[in-house]
Amino acid sequence: MKYSLLLLFVFLTSFHPPEKSVFICGSTGAKKYHFNENCRGLKSCRSETVKTSLKQAQGYGLTLCGWED
Repeated sequence: MKYSLLLLFVFLTSFHPPEKSVFICGSTGAKKYHFNENCRGLKSCRSETVKTSLKQAQGYGLTLCGWED
């Protein structure tokens, strides 16, 4: 019984949820990230839309789009 509980504890504490993906405009002047690829805030993007991790987008200094608050 103790062994089963130990295995369960190890499994649950070692689980890392997948990183959240976001979308950003590929231009150098981008300031926002978007959870939805079809967000109206991306409509003005004149470059390609790039999928990246939330952590990386925040590392670039980007903030959440106002249309998605």
